[in-house]
Amino acid sequence: MNIVCAHCSSTNRIPDDKTHEGAKCGKCGEAIYSSKPVDLDDSSFYPYVEKNHMPVVVDFWASWCGPCKAMGPAFESVAKESDGILFAKVNTEDANAVSADAAIRSIPTLIFFHKGKEINRISGGMGETQLKQWIMQSLQKI
Repeated sequence: MNIVCAHCSSTNRIPDDKTHEGAKCGKCGEAIYSSKPVDLDDSSFYPYVEKNHMPVVVDFWASWCGPCKAMGPAFESVAKESDGILFAKVNTEDANAVSADAAIRSIPTLIFFHKGKEINRISGGMGETQLKQWIMQSLQKI
């Protein structure tokens, strides 16, 4: 399994008989798995989403968006509870190229990726329960 380090963006291979928990990056020495959402930008988005073998849930948001701000704590809480899924945030104001490539038309928009492919997408703010249900539905599609 490949996991991209949230700190230095290098790809780390985890042997099949090992788990991602407690694994350290071979390049920077930091923990490669984090239950905290990773901030991505135009340069880090594609390596993180395409090279990770674990599912990645990406929240496309903006600082001026009320529903984005309201959903932020729920997104972080679900990320802490979800082992085996990576969570990331993309500020659409700063990552214009990625936001355009992803055809983001409204925010917040969540996209569920697996091995670089978009599996599911939803727009609009959600609470923890709705977010967990959407993630479970997305997992069933892979």
